[in-house]
Amino acid sequence: MPSKYYKLPIGEGLEALSVKDYNSSFPSHFHPTYNITLIYDGAFNTKLENSLIVAPSGTILITNPQEIHSNPFDKTGSVSFFTFYVSQDFLEYCNQSKSIFFNQKVIYDQGIFTSLHQLAVVIEKAHTMPNYEEELKQVLFHLCLRHGNELAEFQDTKIQSLFDEFLADQSLNKFSLEEAARRFGIDKFKFIRLFKFQTGLTPNNYFILKRIEKSKSMLKEGQELLSIAIELGFYDAAHYCNYFKKFTGISPIAYSTNR
Repeated sequence: MPSKYYKLPIGEGLEALSVKDYNSSFPSHFHPTYNITLIYDGAFNTKLENSLIVAPSGTILITNPQEIHSNPFDKTGSVSFFTFYVSQDFLEYCNQSKSIFFNQKVIYDQGIFTSLHQLAVVIEKAHTMPNYEEELKQVLFHLCLRHGNELAEFQDTKIQSLFDEFLADQSLNKFSLEEAARRFGIDKFKFIRLFKFQTGLTPNNYFILKRIEKSKSMLKEGQELLSIAIELGFYDAAHYCNYFKKFTGISPIAYSTNR
């Protein structure tokens, strides 16, 4: 699967992912960023709140920060796409300091699609474009203006839950289901159901995903795979790499390699 991850020193640390002919499913997860995805070939499937959303080629697919979703794919087909990972702060900056939420997940807008595609090509080809960040800002402003829903105050409602204090106390690599259930005075099966109701994920997937997110900053610091794996509680480097690819679609090495 040809793919490439990019990290750029613009837009509050803009990241992007280019993928060709992908057909592996992503489990339930979330991102701290807005995911703005251009669908080039095939159809990109997203399961969100028990609804299956299908984004065909030529459309823009958007997920909001902290929005729990999965991506089931049919092994008989494939999809090619390009995703911009845009931070909340940068999108708010682009939108004249107004917070935004996208209720519409699949967007048909040829003008914005073309503009984002041109910006994606610049990244993929390692070209330079004068005022690239300003061009991106303008495109994202029009995306928000035409298709976003303004919020008086942005809140991560999926994460803010009865478990906030509990989650803040948890070490990423020392979570114990039995101890957590005892802390809340319920059996472990009720705890799993309640945890999933509050966060959208099982405890296991939640903490694995948090460990994967933590590992990204460690990769940026140049730490070795084995040391990252051991520090975050994975069995070994292979165990860590398998989970990283399962949740992100690329290997840790591909993530940490800059053009």
